[in-house]
Amino acid sequence: MGEVGARLVIETDMVIIGAGPVGLFTVFEAGLLGLRCHLVDNLDKVGGQCAELYPEKPIYDIPAIPSCTGQELVDNLMRQAEPFGPQFHLGQQAEKLVRLEDGRFELTTSEGQVFRAPVVVVAAGAGSFVPRKLPLPGADAFEGTSLFYAVRRMETFRGRDLIVAGGGDSALDWALNLHPLAKSLTLVHRRDEFRAAPDSVQKMRELVASGAMKLVIGQITGLEGEGPMLSAVAIKDAAGEVVSLPANALLAFYGLKMELGPLASWGLGLERNLIKVETEAFETSEPGIFAIGDIITYPGKLKLILSGFHEAALMCQKAFKYCHPDEKLVFRYTTSSTDLHKKLGVA
Repeated sequence: MGEVGARLVIETDMVIIGAGPVGLFTVFEAGLLGLRCHLVDNLDKVGGQCAELYPEKPIYDIPAIPSCTGQELVDNLMRQAEPFGPQFHLGQQAEKLVRLEDGRFELTTSEGQVFRAPVVVVAAGAGSFVPRKLPLPGADAFEGTSLFYAVRRMETFRGRDLIVAGGGDSALDWALNLHPLAKSLTLVHRRDEFRAAPDSVQKMRELVASGAMKLVIGQITGLEGEGPMLSAVAIKDAAGEVVSLPANALLAFYGLKMELGPLASWGLGLERNLIKVETEAFETSEPGIFAIGDIITYPGKLKLILSGFHEAALMCQKAFKYCHPDEKLVFRYTTSSTDLHKKLGVA
């Protein structure tokens, strides 16, 4: 470590931007090759979209794991990466990136943390996801107490009079999952057509027909209450009349907007807000900067977590050459290599 002015400089092999599943698996693949990693994420916890948007929602397409929640996947990836001692720098955004005279990169975050490394890996999903918020004056005063844009703990909504707003998969999925916990649940959508999976829509309509939950067609026009606690939500219905629905919790799913932020100014060759890469090692147009996961584009790209895992494995092979240009990389299998067993702590 060194210092630039009063700033502490961290020197490492690889800086990974994004601490979601693909970034976490990169730590494992890099660790097998002896590469040290630091991770930067603008969220205040690891896990990316899995932890932020659907920690309790099941995932079915992770190889050899028939079903796991988003949080379980993140927890397992953390355990897998643990032998390699990853260092996390959360709640800060990667901002300034410059190439030094010695060929390495200097990355500065929004908190003033400085890194120097020969390799930078962008594993930031599709950028920084930000929920589309209610465009109502004073709505932010209710956030975190009675107005939410994601479900982090289902227990938060137990026994509450809950309104779920939206017509996509997130809204329908959480309405179906939360109605047994809530004291009452009302789904609000601007029209009687939904973008969610047909099976979810059918289940919702069955619950509405049985009286287990309510459906209101209309748009939210106002929030009522004192301090951070809602007492009711004003809704303009299909007839143009404004009705007031009692509620002490509101979940709004109006979709997400993606913000690339400073990444957009790094000259990495963007195509429709995605980073173009070659598929031999997923390197960008800038040598030494790699990109993997949902933030990249190439012919045949699939936005799947398992695809990001594959990209991470190939990427690390070339990243090693930047970190140790004078060393020969010998490929080893974790099943048979005693050297890798020692690194994993299973020797």
